[in-house]
Amino acid sequence: MKTVGIIGGLGPETTSEFYLDLVFSCQKKDKNHRPSIIIASVPLPYKIEEEAISKGTGFERIPPFLIAEAKKLEKARVDFIVMPCNSLHIFIEDIRSAVKIPVLSIVEETVKFLAKNKFKKVGIISTSATIKNKLYENAFEQNNIEYESPDDLQQAKMGKIILNLVTGVQNNKDREELIRIISDFEKKNVDCVVLACTDLQLLIPKLPSLKIFDTMKIFADSTVEKILE
Repeated sequence: MKTVGIIGGLGPETTSEFYLDLVFSCQKKDKNHRPSIIIASVPLPYKIEEEAISKGTGFERIPPFLIAEAKKLEKARVDFIVMPCNSLHIFIEDIRSAVKIPVLSIVEETVKFLAKNKFKKVGIISTSATIKNKLYENAFEQNNIEYESPDDLQQAKMGKIILNLVTGVQNNKDREELIRIISDFEKKNVDCVVLACTDLQLLIPKLPSLKIFDTMKIFADSTVEKILE
């Protein structure tokens, strides 16, 4: 059984949910051992976090914090590192270059999942920073997967919803708005919708006519497989 190091994402609830998913999922597959997990809570100033989420600015100030925590995890002798946050994967290559141990990618694992299940056209919902840096769009194009994104107004609404979640605010109004945005994808004939913001797992809606996948759950399943290798 391998030891995984978790670099905390934007929003503590997401990291705790990811941790619990790993523990319970591992327990289902191996009842003899609890998984070995070390969590690095990134001491990111709230101002930087808020600007990154709401305005999509200031991201250039984040890498030193992530790299410092990655190096601490490496010294703690974890076998590999994960980050349960899509937006922070903008810097995954910076982190990979800073350490000698593997860093698993939520983008790569999600694309593998979609390709394995033969989804050809995907609706994607994410933060403005994720869209701006084309994290998923580039990966989709490389794997011949078509995609649809929210329009500018919908994306602005998503920014407010995600900021609420990161600051601990959950309400039915945001869930209803998320459902309306996802429902629009049905008109675009997508095979499924991917929630490419791990904070959205706190608001996951259910639509009987459309498959909705949470990237954090996909990533957790991939992490469990690697832990149990």
